[in-house]
Amino acid sequence: MTRLCAVVPAYNEGDRIGDTVKSLLTVPDIDTVLVIDDGSRDNTAEAAEKAGAQVVRLSENKGKGNAMNTARKSVDAEFYLFVDGDLGECAEHTEVLIPPVIDGEVDMTIALMKAPPGHKGGFGAVKKLAAWGIKKFGGIDVAAPISGQRCMTRELIDAIGGFEQGFGVETAMTIDAARKGFKIREIPVELNHRLSGRSLKGFLHRGRQFLEIARAIAKRIR
Repeated sequence: MTRLCAVVPAYNEGDRIGDTVKSLLTVPDIDTVLVIDDGSRDNTAEAAEKAGAQVVRLSENKGKGNAMNTARKSVDAEFYLFVDGDLGECAEHTEVLIPPVIDGEVDMTIALMKAPPGHKGGFGAVKKLAAWGIKKFGGIDVAAPISGQRCMTRELIDAIGGFEQGFGVETAMTIDAARKGFKIREIPVELNHRLSGRSLKGFLHRGRQFLEIARAIAKRIR
């Protein structure tokens, strides 16, 4: 069994995935970097392999949750570090998420990231909905409810039965883990990645996120 596998779900990240993989490979605790190419139409898979990652190619784009479940089935590890494909050279900073988990202090860590100075993104509705759902149905306060940078134990993943499909994956896993009594900690991490702005594409993206997070929360009402 692999001790710690860094998993990078990626869709059309050919321009940054190579730097992300190379950066992760500098982290001593990471044994394997696994890129799940989620039906990309660019050179994501080739760039990831060239950088030194193990790659699983999916024939069609089925979303982040499906990619994460594929990783769980592809590499049997004691711990998993999930990282977004667009982090590039700063991906190595996610190493601070690892020690509290492998040392047994907590079962899952979440990267608390700050938007770059002067960035004007969305209106926060998606984040507020996710945070509300986690508080209401998981019983905990989370400042970064939709952060995709997380380290966790295999035990936690097995206990929650894998990952929700679509953009509700982070909200769902946090609620499920909290309900089952797993310990969760947020950790500030200096990271940079693509942020959706106030363009039509950005609004459409956030609209889809909102609906899928709402769906994930609704499934957990009891």
